[in-house]
Amino acid sequence: MRIAYFDCFSGISGDMLLGSMIDAGLDFNYLEDEIKKLGLDSVEIKAEKIVKQNIASTKFTVHYGKQKHHRHLEDIYQLVDRSAIDHEIKEKAREVFLKIAIAEAKIHNMPVEKVHFHEIGAVDTIVDVVGALTGFRKLGIEKVSCSKLNVGSGFVKFSHGKFPVPAPATAEILKGVPVYSTDSKGELVTPTGAAIITTLCEEFGDIPPMKISSIGYGAGTKDFEHPNVLRVYIGETAGEKGGKVVDVIETNIDDMNPQWYDHIIEKLYQEGALEVFLTNIQMKKNRPGIKLTVLTDPQNKNKLMDIIFSETTSIGVRVRSESREILEREIKTFSTPYGEVKAKITIYKDKPVNIKVEYDDLRRISRKKNLPLKQVSAEIEKHLGF
Repeated sequence: MRIAYFDCFSGISGDMLLGSMIDAGLDFNYLEDEIKKLGLDSVEIKAEKIVKQNIASTKFTVHYGKQKHHRHLEDIYQLVDRSAIDHEIKEKAREVFLKIAIAEAKIHNMPVEKVHFHEIGAVDTIVDVVGALTGFRKLGIEKVSCSKLNVGSGFVKFSHGKFPVPAPATAEILKGVPVYSTDSKGELVTPTGAAIITTLCEEFGDIPPMKISSIGYGAGTKDFEHPNVLRVYIGETAGEKGGKVVDVIETNIDDMNPQWYDHIIEKLYQEGALEVFLTNIQMKKNRPGIKLTVLTDPQNKNKLMDIIFSETTSIGVRVRSESREILEREIKTFSTPYGEVKAKITIYKDKPVNIKVEYDDLRRISRKKNLPLKQVSAEIEKHLGF
């Protein structure tokens, strides 16, 4: 499972979060194209390498001309809904904006629909929220974890007045989340940063067991005695085990050349499908048909649907989310009289339950030695003791 762990020793904000993701490998050009889909006038994003307290990091900024300074929640919803961004990102963005609005409404003692304030309406906040969600999708992040949040100390000035750190709306959003304060005078966690991380994060605490593939540092605006950066670790869990959510895409086809399926299935796997299979079914007027089923991680769903619509005669698909339980698996190399072979070991409750020699190795040996495949398989398994 691909995970992201945010180390918030200097808090978190929307721009720091995006900076850390770009620093860890998020394609800036892709992000820029997705932000353009919002249809915001005169908006430009920028990412530049800077150094904060001797740590190279990425500073993400949003530049824009004259905009509407105050928007109601419904204005934000309409802006997002009218855009060309992915539907799932729209839904998650609405969730983040609603969390900010609810917090502000409670602090100011007014209905949510009447909240109109800079934090939710500012263009940079809209870009930060949509950009972060887009980044998680592009990087293939399946799970988000986070450290305890350093909220800072002292006071911060807003248009509403001077407030203690964390600001009241931020504190409201962070209810139930582990936080701490240092002597750093200033606001380290912003409402936007708090809303994004509390919406996406599944667990707060120490870094989980993972194989780190990239590390990114997102720079904050202010300077402190400590490096004002947000660090993100991106990598894989130690093994494929536990539950995860997958999307199931299905379509019924009865008017397509069956020779095409080989090409379509190969292309689906190349684009990240977890499983692809065909089922014989009976359709209208008793016509024989084929049900094409594709299992995929949610972030690949739209890409695989594009293949189905462009490569098959389907005019519609069914999509649903299902829970998928996976045992931990690992690949080990063994020495045999025929040379080295790889075997897949399946682990359940910390014990091996199945060991299977890789088919490609068996086939290679069978062809090289001109021996029956079943003989090679039996002899290798006997030599290895399974």
